[in-house]
Amino acid sequence: MKSVVETLAAHTIVFKSLREIAPKELGSRKKVSLYVGVDLKSYYALVIAVEKKSRVLQKEAAELMMLHEKVEAYIDTKVTKKYIIIKAPLCSHAKKLLQDQGWKVWHEA
Repeated sequence: MKSVVETLAAHTIVFKSLREIAPKELGSRKKVSLYVGVDLKSYYALVIAVEKKSRVLQKEAAELMMLHEKVEAYIDTKVTKKYIIIKAPLCSHAKKLLQDQGWKVWHEA
């Protein structure tokens, strides 16, 4: 969680509260970290951290976006801001798909 908070702080994003949700609670077997936070204007935000060695492809990007819908259903609140931190090789099509859907993508190779 420390690296996620440091990355958010580097991009001047601060949350009043930030809690982790296990993907297992959402019925997912993905090896990602999910964080739900409330920013200073009381908007809910979702932060997904992906760290792996293989490339993140367009199919996996679509699966990550499905996690957003599951989180909204799980916390029963609309998540307005969506951030994803990727520490893996990233397919350009996957990055474009995420950005077109309103995600703020930070790629750290």
